[in-house]
Amino acid sequence: MKKLNALFALVLLAGAASAQTTWNIDQPHSSVGFTVTHMVVSEVAGNFKDFTGKVVSKNADFDGADVEFSAKATSINTDNEKRDGHLKSPDFFEADKFPDITFKGTLSKAGGKYQLKGKFSMKGVTKDVSFDVTYGGTIDTGRGVKAGFKLSGKINRQDYGVKFASKLQDGSAVVSDEVEVNCKIEVNKAA
Repeated sequence: MKKLNALFALVLLAGAASAQTTWNIDQPHSSVGFTVTHMVVSEVAGNFKDFTGKVVSKNADFDGADVEFSAKATSINTDNEKRDGHLKSPDFFEADKFPDITFKGTLSKAGGKYQLKGKFSMKGVTKDVSFDVTYGGTIDTGRGVKAGFKLSGKINRQDYGVKFASKLQDGSAVVSDEVEVNCKIEVNKAA
């Protein structure tokens, strides 16, 4: 009987060790932003208002967690309606034809630093990307468990077919090819 109890306990521990926890993005407490250089001398920032995502982790420190994310291209917001309309057009996102911007990858920890690597898809093109991540920690609020992350990195918009190429008189680009991605993400542990 002792052997049977020990075997049962071992099976329970193994099951608990491989248990997965799902975390969903808390959209009102998160932001998905970007910045581009404009007219060579300044920057313009924007964000997406409609996005969803989840993190599935086997570890309390999120090492090895699977991450999925999606943003609606039509939800782009730069605090300028005319510019937002242009960004939704074929010159940029072609949002009617390509409504979703997606990411699917894995969060890994090495030497106390986190990296998020995976497949980023925009305008029908998918490329491998890597973002630096800062893990802010986890807290039990008494109404649920939350975790927080900051993400930063760069992509080249030309790699994704975002080819708008207006030039200034000196030949400089009106809008930079390099896009800085900056996200502040809060996730809620699923019940």
